[in-house]
Amino acid sequence: MGSARLISELLARVRDPMVIDAIAEVPRDAFVPETLKDVAWENEALPLPEGQSISQPTVVAEMCEMLDLRETDLVLDIGTGSGYHAAVLARLGERVISIERHPALAETARESLARAGVRNVTVLVGDGSRGIPERAPFDAINVGAACAGDPDPALLEQLTEGGRMVVPVGDRAGQRLNLFRSRNGRIERRVDGAVRFVPLISG
Repeated sequence: MGSARLISELLARVRDPMVIDAIAEVPRDAFVPETLKDVAWENEALPLPEGQSISQPTVVAEMCEMLDLRETDLVLDIGTGSGYHAAVLARLGERVISIERHPALAETARESLARAGVRNVTVLVGDGSRGIPERAPFDAINVGAACAGDPDPALLEQLTEGGRMVVPVGDRAGQRLNLFRSRNGRIERRVDGAVRFVPLISG
């Protein structure tokens, strides 16, 4: 599958043309292990070291569409993994701060982002389950791992007024994307499609 066929598949599920363009502009083959280069543009999740994975492009696109990013947005990306999702977010927002608990993955992601020409992503090493309070507030938060229950309130507190957070919620038996939005001092919630992510680990 080439990028053109992938984009054709995405058009059936994603309406935002800016998200489609972002997926088309980010070279996914720059973010997969060398042994998987020939399937880099397949519309499926691919394995990474440390038991992690690079998300399916359709899921990345749907999460980005739910975040409804603006070109001035500061975005927190929790669970850098390969750096692919952060690269797509970076095409849509102004700046992305991405945090990864595995140092080796973080270093590889930095190299991949540089190779792909992405300059507006900062990759940090640490526990992202409670966000990065010292860098808050964020216009959007993308969580690339699943919370077993409701996300930590500390994450929601790091949203700006009108800020959005997308996070998979559930266990391995079933997860759904949840969109949280800060509006008038309250948090609104919308539950969306079924997904499958590795669990979000804290501590």
